[in-house]
Amino acid sequence: MSDTLPEQDVPSAYVERRRFRTSQLIWLIPVIAAIVGLSLAVRSYLEHGPVITITFKSAEGIEPGKTKIKFKDVQVGLVKAVTISKDSSNVVIVAQLNKEAEPLLVEDTRFWVVSARISGGNISGLGTLMGGSYIGLDAGISKVERTEFIGLDRPPVVKMNEPGSQFILWAADIGSLDISAPVYYRRLQVGEVIGYELDKDGKGVTLKVFIRAPYHQYVKRNTLFWHASGIEVNMDANGVKINTQSMVSIILGGIAFQAPEDTADAEPASSNNIFTLFSTKEEAFRRTDSIVETYLLVFRESVRGLTVGAPVDMRGVTVGEVSKIGIELDADGKSVVMPVEIRFYPERLRASYRSGPGKKAPLNTRKLLGSLVEQGLRAQLRNGSILTGQLYVALDFFPKTTLARINWNSAPPAFPTITGNMEQFQTSLVNIVQKLEKLPLEELAGDARQTLHTLETTLASADKLLKSLDASIVPEARLMVEDVRKTLEELRETLGSARQAIAEDAPLQTDLREALREMNKAAQSLRTLGDYLERHPESLLRGKKEE
Repeated sequence: MSDTLPEQDVPSAYVERRRFRTSQLIWLIPVIAAIVGLSLAVRSYLEHGPVITITFKSAEGIEPGKTKIKFKDVQVGLVKAVTISKDSSNVVIVAQLNKEAEPLLVEDTRFWVVSARISGGNISGLGTLMGGSYIGLDAGISKVERTEFIGLDRPPVVKMNEPGSQFILWAADIGSLDISAPVYYRRLQVGEVIGYELDKDGKGVTLKVFIRAPYHQYVKRNTLFWHASGIEVNMDANGVKINTQSMVSIILGGIAFQAPEDTADAEPASSNNIFTLFSTKEEAFRRTDSIVETYLLVFRESVRGLTVGAPVDMRGVTVGEVSKIGIELDADGKSVVMPVEIRFYPERLRASYRSGPGKKAPLNTRKLLGSLVEQGLRAQLRNGSILTGQLYVALDFFPKTTLARINWNSAPPAFPTITGNMEQFQTSLVNIVQKLEKLPLEELAGDARQTLHTLETTLASADKLLKSLDASIVPEARLMVEDVRKTLEELRETLGSARQAIAEDAPLQTDLREALREMNKAAQSLRTLGDYLERHPESLLRGKKEE
């Protein structure tokens, strides 16, 4: 038997590769998770926008994790936290904004809480009744970035990108105006009040108004602004006037503006130009006259019903206004006079004082008024309205009046006056009654009686003469005597009737005295009526009040 094994019995050798254990692969999972988490974190950091803080006075309606931040009704962020400020006076809102909203965060960007609100007659934010309040965002136009903001107490009236112009108005008081109060141009709403503040010296109020395009072009350098708040009831010498712009202005107040008609070609006002806010339209347009002259009118009659601001009228055109009313003793100290100062606007006479088509001649007021006064121009008090009883000063011509001139040496110059129509009528009536009372009626009646007695004696003598001639005259002459006798009888009857008429107890004398008494009473009643109407002009419509 051989010691060697057969070839097929020898086992073959081969190399076996070493296998890794499963426990070694587990360490790859944290590495991969860390890489994935880091990438997600980097992606989340890159996709998320900045974190901002907004300070509000109250957090009403704001909930962390729920309250959204919207720009033009598109969500751009979410409130993350609400904290109290360090001084405990405000709340601080921490919000996370989207990456695309980062360009909106500039210095003049504004935030406010949007909720259901009624303001200026408009209802807004009704959608928040179901979806809850949210924070509105209005992007600014500044280039300076910012992440800390102070929220507004109310929504802004005008958005940053809205076309138009802002103007500043100064007024003695704010009246009934408030934020969002309308601004009107020819009764069309063209803007709103966007803010106001009290002056540092406390003597006025400064308001900011915004006029939308294209209406802002109608604000000229000489444009006049006035209060158009509520219902304006004006009772003056021109009667009763009721003015209002709209129902909104009645409740919330408003402002109206307009440029003078003769200056329509004036340059448009620049943004933030300062204007004066007048109390009424009349006051605003009264201040447009650049030349104002003062004159003194001296009246010797009652000026009851004449007020400061009453118009000075020249045949229907207002050429001035009353500026001061006083009382003083006359120079001789025996009567009381009423000095009235007026402001006269000579530029309003230029319309008919031209040197050629479209050209205005230099207006010499002293020469013009002096010539008119020489032609009979006088100042007179007249009743402007029966309803209100207000008086005004009328400048009119009285050619038959005595010659007078303006006293240019006095300060202010004294303009000649004439008594009013009512005063002239009362004076004339009183003069008539006084003249009738001064008639010597008793003496005239005595003279008439003496004349009648003389005529009776003459008639008796003539009768005797006729009887003596009756027997001695011829028949033809007797007929003539009979005619004379009949004439004498008729004359005797006439004298008897006259004697009865002029007797002290005769009906004629009684009726005459009674007529004089009635005329005197009528004059007194008329004077009393005039005085009562001056005190109570409304009695013409309402009747006399019971005592």
